[in-house]
Amino acid sequence: MPATGLRATARIRAVRDGRGGTVLPLLAGEGPLALRRVRGSGTEAGVTLVGAMSAPLGGDRLVVRASLEPGAALRLTSAAATLALPGRGGEPAHYAVDLDLADGAALRWLPEPLVSVRGSDLRVHTRIRLAAGARLLYREEQVLGRAGEESGLLRSRLTAHLAGRHLLDQELSCGPGAPGGWDGPAGLAGHRALGQLLVVDPRFAEEPPPARILGDHAVAAPLAGPAVLVTVLATDALRLRELLDSATEMYAW
Repeated sequence: MPATGLRATARIRAVRDGRGGTVLPLLAGEGPLALRRVRGSGTEAGVTLVGAMSAPLGGDRLVVRASLEPGAALRLTSAAATLALPGRGGEPAHYAVDLDLADGAALRWLPEPLVSVRGSDLRVHTRIRLAAGARLLYREEQVLGRAGEESGLLRSRLTAHLAGRHLLDQELSCGPGAPGGWDGPAGLAGHRALGQLLVVDPRFAEEPPPARILGDHAVAAPLAGPAVLVTVLATDALRLRELLDSATEMYAW
């Protein structure tokens, strides 16, 4: 049986110009992945991801690729939350993010939350490759169900490599059909909003950030490299954003 659903890819290429700023020689979206150039700040270019239609639906395969060349700086946001929705055929949807940062590049990846709607089945995989001198601020927010609604099935994996070496590789499954215990005391413990902030910065090589508790369900842990990972559980998206914003102020450049 042929696969159902749409295929769409968004591509971004950021390059440092001769005046110390960043230009975008490639900014191309397809289907629901529309990209809009927005005003940047300082040397940083700005891009907003605008959902042009309802997606991802079951059976969809969406990809966002961003490549930053040496010295380029980019801030990426989204115009609204992404809703993972059920499709007609019962197939899972796939959403891939591929980020490549060259030496001296800096990326702030700050989209709105991903909401797992009841009946949906979404598989997300983010792959990040950084050169030794790159900087990254990567925020990820996931909300299990809309207000008063059960969650769909969400399987999310984040892998990061720094200078060709593993920096982080983690996977989370939650919602109906996920392995048992995902919502128990050793898992989400009833929380319906979860997120993390991954900050990679060469300055951490000289002054590694210490492990610390940032709240009742928020912790910061240094990684085996110039990086720190903040993990947060919250009752709702608003509280989740408050905690991640606080961590951003603490660790961002």
